[in-house]
Amino acid sequence: MVGHAVTVLGIDPGSRRLGWGVVRELSGVLSLVDCGTLLPKGGEFSARLADLFADLSCLVAAHHPAEAAVEDVFTHKNVLSALKLGQARGVAVAACTAHGVPVIDYPPAVVKKSLVGTGRAEKEQVAFMVGRILGVKQSWSMDASDALAVAICHLNNRRMNRLTGR
Repeated sequence: MVGHAVTVLGIDPGSRRLGWGVVRELSGVLSLVDCGTLLPKGGEFSARLADLFADLSCLVAAHHPAEAAVEDVFTHKNVLSALKLGQARGVAVAACTAHGVPVIDYPPAVVKKSLVGTGRAEKEQVAFMVGRILGVKQSWSMDASDALAVAICHLNNRRMNRLTGR
């Protein structure tokens, strides 16, 4: 829809570092709204999850995204790490849906392919393309860059679905 802005919150989940990025699309042009990395203060795992929920709830309330895109959990060599990542991801999904924001999941390989053209792209390649797509020369953390990439991937997917009538 021409002239209608859509704001998307992208999330790269983690229990110690959670990347987030807000991207707005207006008439096919993407722009950076804000981004950052949440570093939960709690020492215990459950306290970190509570901090993440509270901080993400504040971000959703401040930016009013229409949709959220969250990177899916990838297979991990360490089962305990994968479980903790999954729980942090669940907190991110819960924080968004508690505010009525629909959440769409994307596997890491799909995000990378959407931006770089290959699902095995390095983080630096993804960060470079995020900057190019958004027309921004500033640098941000890799966590924030990954979150922006998820938001961009979602907006690209959303636009393609609209064009193909899906």
